[in-house]
Amino acid sequence: MNLTDMAGTGRNTNEGEFALIDRVLKPLAADTPAALGLTDDAAVLTPPKGKDLVLTKDAMVAGVHFREADLPGDIARKLLRVNLSDLAAMGATPVGYLLATFWPEDLPHAWITEFAEGLAEDQEEFGVGLLGGDTVRTSGPLSLSLTAIGSVAEGKALRRNGAGDGDLIVVSGTIGDGALGLRALNGQLPDLDPTSEEYLEDRYQLPEPRMALGRALVGKATSCIDISDGLIADIGHITEESGLGAVIEWEKVPLSEAAQAAVQSEPDLIATVLTGGDDYELAFTLPAERRDDLVKLAKEGGVPLTIIGEMIAGEGVRVRQADGNDMPLSVRGWQHF
Repeated sequence: MNLTDMAGTGRNTNEGEFALIDRVLKPLAADTPAALGLTDDAAVLTPPKGKDLVLTKDAMVAGVHFREADLPGDIARKLLRVNLSDLAAMGATPVGYLLATFWPEDLPHAWITEFAEGLAEDQEEFGVGLLGGDTVRTSGPLSLSLTAIGSVAEGKALRRNGAGDGDLIVVSGTIGDGALGLRALNGQLPDLDPTSEEYLEDRYQLPEPRMALGRALVGKATSCIDISDGLIADIGHITEESGLGAVIEWEKVPLSEAAQAAVQSEPDLIATVLTGGDDYELAFTLPAERRDDLVKLAKEGGVPLTIIGEMIAGEGVRVRQADGNDMPLSVRGWQHF
């Protein structure tokens, strides 16, 4: 459905709904020919020759996925980025996105303007544009849904189900920053220095989808996933789909200086690092004989890569401590229900 389809619903304001859409949303589709200027009921998208389309959807609800005090632009950018991260995990290049917004009756138009400005900023950074969508008024809470569309070489999309026994488990960047950042924003890391606190908060609010790395992994990685529900839970998705188990070496899990400082101050935060989620780094498997490819992949992806374990016969994910014993974890990751 086109964004204009629901423009007349909801509370009347000084600026009409059509005028608001024309001012803040239509510009987001200006460089996306398939959107047809947001003048019709739907977009018309022609898949690139020799490509498969990859589609993903994520929703965000105030008080669940973001704090009501968060800046509108940051909320918009995170909404787009978490979807782009799903595309990255399948090796896809962004083509466009559809947006559905459920604005509370009393939401100021200035908030919507700042939200659109955040989308515009990241559209330019990631080379993607708006295709269409829907906008409605609601009694609350503020809710947002975005569907991202990407393309990948036909039959080459990265999957979760291709890992082999003995494959290396590799992650990009650093782990645990997102979950620790949420704790910092909620005042739950009182002993952390201001610089570390700011770094972790930024990692939570503005994750970095690893688009270049995802594309570089096509044809090389045997499986891939982005880390949204937590490292252990998401590696668990690979083990389930591949019919194998996994061993993670805790001492090899890469931590930022800020995360290291938090864990040193409060060792119980190790569980948060492993299970908290919101990192949006990529975790992938690679045959052991391709270990030397990691240097080139890190360069192409523009992000450090770290081997943290291996796939094994069996099931489930074990985390091995430095003493060789398995780490007990009462929670394995984020549960949506």
